[in-house]
Amino acid sequence: MQESNNLSGGVANSPSGDGGVVVSLIVAASSNNAIGRNNQLLWHLPIDLKFFKNTTWAMPVIMGRKTFESVNNKPLLGRQNIIISRNAQPSTDGKVWWANSLEQAIEQSATLDCNEIFIVGGAQIYEQSMSIAHRIYMTRVHAHFEADTFFPEIKVGEWDMIKSNDFPVDEKHAYSFSIQVWEKKK
Repeated sequence: MQESNNLSGGVANSPSGDGGVVVSLIVAASSNNAIGRNNQLLWHLPIDLKFFKNTTWAMPVIMGRKTFESVNNKPLLGRQNIIISRNAQPSTDGKVWWANSLEQAIEQSATLDCNEIFIVGGAQIYEQSMSIAHRIYMTRVHAHFEADTFFPEIKVGEWDMIKSNDFPVDEKHAYSFSIQVWEKKK
């Protein structure tokens, strides 16, 4: 499935058609589902970073504490950041909200005026989110990596790939990759 390289971001309508909030996962994973090692990304793909920023802009992003630490404990600008931690801290500046669980983070997101909530990692949060997610934005890096953190397998019987844009190796991208959009089957 090949489409134009349009990086305008996500589809805001609920797949169920009920107008409810869409819970989406957004991730970059290798062919063997590797997403990180030593709390760091395994590649630098500027087009993927631009896609991530454009897709999640002005939407709430939910992440685990380790993912938050991997971005130097700084909130992603232009988005409400909600951090899941067993030791949730009080929010002092409003830029970062803390939650004790995925459920609490989603409840907090629901107080915002948005059509889509983004789960941005890490592995444990992705694993917990697979059953409630409506959509997955996947940058599939076409290489195998040694890693200590992996994205859960997308079960093809439960998900349909509705879009895929392919990008070749070039002077700024050491690996070929595809930006894919998956929707949960009804």
